[in-house]
Amino acid sequence: MKKIITLLAVVGMFSFQSCTVTDNGPIVDTNTISEVFEVTTSFNSTNNYSKLVTFNPSIYSSDVVLVYRLSGMYQGQDLWKLLPETHYFSDGTLDFGYDFDFTKNDVNIYMVGNDLQSVSTDFRVNQVLRVVIVPASFAASFNTNNYAAVISALNINENQIQKINF
Repeated sequence: MKKIITLLAVVGMFSFQSCTVTDNGPIVDTNTISEVFEVTTSFNSTNNYSKLVTFNPSIYSSDVVLVYRLSGMYQGQDLWKLLPETHYFSDGTLDFGYDFDFTKNDVNIYMVGNDLQSVSTDFRVNQVLRVVIVPASFAASFNTNNYAAVISALNINENQIQKINF
């Protein structure tokens, strides 16, 4: 009787080990939270050529922040440039540029250059910026230089973009 129970136990162990479940379906992360904020600002000496945008609530420390500047229109479509963005004189030296840095609490968008007051008002006044918060796991999966690709990958509609007025 002991031999039969031992035999059944061994057979049972082998039969349960051979059962595996494989799910090759797409992985859907229902906890992915992406946000886009639109900010219009003017860069001048009063604000030290910068704009601080505070996140409320704070973002996760693993999130990535992308900032785009509205640089014009083409065939009725907005053209967005990913920051940092740099403009040079014809001799190749730095004229001015836009850059940013961020923490989990805010993003600081600022201009860089030698004589920012001399930069055309077309590049300083009423600049429209979009701040895109991207979960870190998503950031490597698409071309961040292409604003439309980022928004599409994050499944964000234009009407979901929050406009912040200061």
